[in-house]
This record gives sequence, C-alpha cells and structure tokens, in this order.
Amino acid sequence: MASATSDESKTGDGATHGDQRAYIGSFTSAGGWGVSVATVEPDSGALTVKYSTDIVENPSYLALSREQGVLYAVSETPDGYGAAFSLGNPDRPAPLGLPAAVGGDDPTHLSLTEGHVLTAHYSSGTISVLPYLLDPEGHGTWCGLARPTDVRQHEGSGPDPERQRGPHAHAVLPDPSGRWVLAVDLGTDTVHSYELDAERGTLRPHHAAHLTPGAGPRSLAFHPGGEWAYVTNELDSTVTVCRWDAATGELTPGATVSVLPPREGDDLPRNYPSELVVAPDGRFVWVANRGHDSIAVLALNTTGDQLELRTTVDCGGHWPRHLALSATGERLYVANERSGGVAWFTLDAETGVPTWSGSVDAPAASCVVLA
Repeated sequence: MASATSDESKTGDGATHGDQRAYIGSFTSAGGWGVSVATVEPDSGALTVKYSTDIVENPSYLALSREQGVLYAVSETPDGYGAAFSLGNPDRPAPLGLPAAVGGDDPTHLSLTEGHVLTAHYSSGTISVLPYLLDPEGHGTWCGLARPTDVRQHEGSGPDPERQRGPHAHAVLPDPSGRWVLAVDLGTDTVHSYELDAERGTLRPHHAAHLTPGAGPRSLAFHPGGEWAYVTNELDSTVTVCRWDAATGELTPGATVSVLPPREGDDLPRNYPSELVVAPDGRFVWVANRGHDSIAVLALNTTGDQLELRTTVDCGGHWPRHLALSATGERLYVANERSGGVAWFTLDAETGVPTWSGSVDAPAASCVVLA
C-alpha cells in the first residue's frame, strides 16, 4: 500500500479524529507497509486501512501512550532502535525526533512505564530503558526518545540446541504496581524481575524465576487482580500460571497447561505460541498458536490461579503473531504474519469462544494496537 499524502484531518470515508483507530506494525523486509493506520467501524469492529508509512524499518511491535498521544515502535533489525510518532493527527503518525538506538540487537517488544520506554532484544539477550524526551525549549511537549539510561545483559542458556544457546530476551513490561519490571527470556527459561528507579532510569536486578527447562518463555500478561501472571512458552506449547507478589517482587511459577488439543500422529506442524491476552473480567485467556494456526481459548477460575484449555479455533490466517482485545473485551484482533492480514473475531461472553467476523489485508503484519 502506498503511503497516503493528504494533509486533511479526515479520511476518505469521513472518519474524524474522535473515531477509533487501529495501528498495525509489520516487517518491511518481508513486504510489510511499516506502520499502518486503520479505522475501526464501531458496530462491527471492521478495520479499513487508510494510511501507512515505512519510515521505520521492521516496526514489529508497537505501544501507545494515550496520555501523550504518542505511538512508539521498535525496529527489529540487527542494529535495533526505537522510534516515536505524534498522533496529533491520529490518521497520520508523524515522527518525533530521530530514532534512538536501543543498545541491543533485534528488539522484539516494548512497553511504557514511569516516563520511560522499556525494550527487549532477542539476539543480544538484553533489555534497555529509554527516557522520553521533552521539548528542550520548555513547551512541555514530547519530542521523541533519548538513548538508553540502562542496558541489562542476561546470561545463561537452555537445553534446546537450536533456540537456547544463549539468552534471548523476548518481552519486558512493568508490573501493575509500577515498582517492578519483568523481563521474559526465551533462551534461558527465565523471567527476571528488576526494581525500577524511575528518577534515574535504571534497573536493579532483584529475582529470577526459573521455568521448565526447554519451555522457552516468550510473553507475559497479568490477571486484572494483579496477583497472577501467565507466561506463554514458545518451545513446548504451554502456558505457565505464576503467582506474583508485588510486595517482594517475586514471581513463582506454578501449573503448566497445554495450549493445543491432544495431538494425533506425528505429521502435525511444529507449534510456536506467541502472544496471549487476558479478558478484562479475568474469566478467559486467549493464546495465538503459530504452526497450528489457531487461537487457544483457556478458562480461568474465579481466583485466577487455574487455567483450563476449552477449545481452539482457526486464527483466520497463517502464523498469528499478535493479539489485541477491544477495550470492552467484546472483540479479538489477530495479526496473521505470513498470510498478511489482521482478522477480527466476536467473543462469546459466556464461553469466550471467538467467531470470525472479517479480515483486512496487511502484509507481514506483526502487531495491532487499538486506540
């Protein structure tokens, strides 16, 4: 899709700044459009892509600050960097300052906390803290990202000879209290917790939670109550339920649940779970299965400490890399990387089962964020 050039504040179908948008990240090296903007039809949830910009190479993961009106992206490249876009016009993300080197190779994830961007870098096995930049003339406006104030190197390996020869930090995010930062490392089967010094922009190593050897933890999401966290394991197709203690900053792994139905025979493709999302009411967890090309529906008990696989449904494409929930929890959006599209599903309020409602072309889609 060619980048739009109109400077008008409305899209071609009359959408205004107050309407909802979806921002889609993609791999430009695989034919993706970069960062794309889609309108969201209020009643059906349908997406219509209106604009794209490839100013950032391989913007594989996005994060949105509604307070700032800024969209952040990582460039998943050997010399990784982060970039910021103003959403003053939500239909035309405008670069804020120059991209900032993240201090690591092939960043795969970023999140926002306490005036900083946190980034995780797969190939170098590092995580970084990048401060927001304010307008130097004192206007109180955001103008981009600064270079890292802290870079933390993970150490170790795992039993998988192909994927775990060294550390591979895959996700980093703050806990609900904002005091701690958790970093998920696929290469070492570890979730590290750090204490965040927001004033200095530094991380102090605090605790390491060790998961099943060879599991390959990839992503993490918290229960709405904050006392439980769920970790997808890319190499053994499971989710681990973990207790989170915000007072001590310690994660304690517990039961592990498969995200696949019982397999019949050995001719099925290898599966690599990617993203997971938790229902706003804490009743369900959905996991994207790459290879099986499905969405796993898992039910939570009332306290959030037990998961049960209920079913899997077709993901509406091939290689689902990322999931996003609508604010109301009524719809699920799936970025299907290899088939090149974003599909949306209506979620059954009683069962949590997604029903396919539609899809839109988005080559090499890797992430979708709703605004």
